[in-house]
Amino acid sequence: MLSRTLLAGLLLAGLPASAQYSQKVGIITSLTGSEQAFGTQHERGYTLALEEINAAGGVLGKPLEIIKYDDQSKADVAVQGVSKLVDQDKVPIIIGAYASQSTGALVPAVIKRQVPLLIPTATADNVMDSKSPWVFRVCSGADDLAHATVEFLKTVGLPKSMAIVYENTNFGQANGGAMRTWAKNFGIPVVADEGYTAGTPSYTAMLQKVKEKKPESIYFASYLLDAVQIMKQARQVNLNPNVFTSAGTGFALPAFLAGAGKDAEYTVSGQQWMRESKWPGSAKFADTVKARWGEYPSYHAVQAYVSLQIVADAVKRAGKWDPAAIRDAIAATQMLTIFGPIKFVNQQNQHPVLITQVQKGAFQVVAPPDQATAKPVLPTPPWSSRP
Repeated sequence: MLSRTLLAGLLLAGLPASAQYSQKVGIITSLTGSEQAFGTQHERGYTLALEEINAAGGVLGKPLEIIKYDDQSKADVAVQGVSKLVDQDKVPIIIGAYASQSTGALVPAVIKRQVPLLIPTATADNVMDSKSPWVFRVCSGADDLAHATVEFLKTVGLPKSMAIVYENTNFGQANGGAMRTWAKNFGIPVVADEGYTAGTPSYTAMLQKVKEKKPESIYFASYLLDAVQIMKQARQVNLNPNVFTSAGTGFALPAFLAGAGKDAEYTVSGQQWMRESKWPGSAKFADTVKARWGEYPSYHAVQAYVSLQIVADAVKRAGKWDPAAIRDAIAATQMLTIFGPIKFVNQQNQHPVLITQVQKGAFQVVAPPDQATAKPVLPTPPWSSRP
């Protein structure tokens, strides 16, 4: 056994010692700020997962506990969360954050402290650039979303031109860049490439520039508030591509349907889960969320739900609340969940992308064929013929 003097020395030096860590999971997400809608989805997923895990006996004979930290939708605040959760609360594992910008900022902080980070939602592929054994991602990335979108477009007739519109953040630039690559791979000329500042009062000037290029398709990478405004203003400037597509995110939330209303109709989005997904338990989870919170969940809620399940399972298999042991157990994870099979290859879960279209005010899966709930309705009717 370590003497008290030696153990104290290890702690002061910041060296790993199992007694250093609490038996709790740290969670960083956006409970306030511009990305609150996504943090709300996360919170619902974490809440249900925690209740189910504890109803089934908890972890290692005790109820599972989580400590949530609000990053306020700001990357610099998210980094402070690592200091709070690891240095003060002594958690041996962190799940988070929401936004790619915030998540990327967490990576060096957790690597320095040698605690595992499980990323539920961030799609910018550069959050995985460190190739650190301490960093894992549950969701698909920007490259997967762009590739799946172009493969879908191929099945309905590749457009002769494309516009890419994205917010100037890590998330937006990563998804815009990924589509740039896949458009080139499939021989689709990009005739407009527009980055914008999130939260801009009006996008009509930018959308008018896009309209002048007459793209047959548009690919958006936007969070919720911008996605709603962009579609409303696309109608105002009479922007009429054959298909509006997106990297999901803001275009994939139930709140997008409510906010954009009829202007959301016919939009095509990359999705990572739907109530109609054929993975066991999907419909039950969705109906539980609807009954409790009044609306169906987005895939972000499911990513949070499954992430906490992954951690609980890993701690059980590790047999202790030790960062290295939990890291190794996560790496060896093989689970069938409502988010599909979970298996990490080079710290990245191998997850398929769904393509949805808004039809009659609801998301319908239009690809891949084995998951489809409806056929795509394309080309998109011009605004002049829509109510």
